Amino acid sequence: MNVTTGLFYVFSAVLLFAAFRVITARNPVHAALYLVLTFFQAAMIWMLLKAEFLSITLVLVYVGAVMVLFLFVVMMMDINVENLRVGFWKHFPLAAIVGVVIALEMAAVLMGGFRVVDDPNAVATAAEVNNAKELGKLLFTQYLVQLEVAAAILLVAMIAAIALTLRARKDSKYVSPGDQVRVRSSDRMTVVKMDATQAAVAPVAEVSEPKA
Repeated sequence: MNVTTGLFYVFSAVLLFAAFRVITARNPVHAALYLVLTFFQAAMIWMLLKAEFLSITLVLVYVGAVMVLFLFVVMMMDINVENLRVGFWKHFPLAAIVGVVIALEMAAVLMGGFRVVDDPNAVATAAEVNNAKELGKLLFTQYLVQLEVAAAILLVAMIAAIALTLRARKDSKYVSPGDQVRVRSSDRMTVVKMDATQAAVAPVAEVSEPKA
């Protein structure tokens, strides 16, 4: 066993443990953190397979953007965990059957690929190819239309999210930044002169009694 194989088993073990904790953690925040750890271990496995572009993309997109967004949403929402667990064991048998079927289908598809013996010449040729460069050529030539459609869909989704967030709400307090910048010192405080409600009472001088 070489170093690469040992690291593969270590990363795989941590990935399986973190993925298991994602679905068994009682706290949603802890589940999101375990999912971040799962993504990191998957990125390390991609790095061992010399797929650097996929590894960096997994870290930047899923860990750096999507999971951070999920984590902040989960932390800001007041989630009642007890209500979410109602009916868990009732639907567990059906979920277990679906999970086993999915696992068998994935095993049937992937096990055929593990039986293929790689040609040493093909492996040496693949090692000399820059996968990020080849992937960029493929995206911007053969799959250019699909890439533009996906970009347009993401742009529409981003604009819709911003529009839903900035909609006018009656219970929100909004102050225009332009009004704050143009404010003057005289606008902040006004001195009002008012007449006294009662007349001032003159102080009474104390008269000392003569000593005997």
